[in-house]
Amino acid sequence: MEGEDGLENSKSLLDSLRDGGFIFYVRHGEATVGEDQPNLNFQNCFTQRNLSEMGRSQAIYYGEILRYMRIPISYPIITSPFCRTIETVQLAFGSGNVKADPFWVEIYKLSGNLVSEERKRTLDNLQSLLEIQPEEGRNKVIIAHSFPKGIGLGQISDMETIVVKPLGQGKGFKEIARLSLADLYDLWRFGV
Repeated sequence: MEGEDGLENSKSLLDSLRDGGFIFYVRHGEATVGEDQPNLNFQNCFTQRNLSEMGRSQAIYYGEILRYMRIPISYPIITSPFCRTIETVQLAFGSGNVKADPFWVEIYKLSGNLVSEERKRTLDNLQSLLEIQPEEGRNKVIIAHSFPKGIGLGQISDMETIVVKPLGQGKGFKEIARLSLADLYDLWRFGV
């Protein structure tokens, strides 16, 4: 976002985000090293990877930067039922603004060994969800998981935001931007 064109582009993107109409698909904050347990239980955070201290800081910063940029958000925030995604939402947007949706576990499962029919069904459902336009003048936030390389929205870094423009049911969606936390800061700094 450097140079005069970068400044104009960031201003234009920020103005568009302030107008609403987008879906922000965000990967949760940095999680602890390790793996989710075979006996994974969504009500027991000890059976799964959780946010690291860095991940907690990332989540808090994410919520702050969106508020500073005056980006209108639709509540509640949609999230996967994993503890790390729920905690990301709570730290970024407040504990009363969480709506866990079991569908997002299916995105997590894409990294495993799925039969092609199950993978296709999950990706078709994702397509349908990303075609739904948010309420007028607001942006919808979904905090969930990364995708395998070349599938869905592709690999996503910790707290990276994929900005999606829904085109309406059955009409698809368009990926507008991929923004890291540093990109969001630059967008705010250059776009205000």
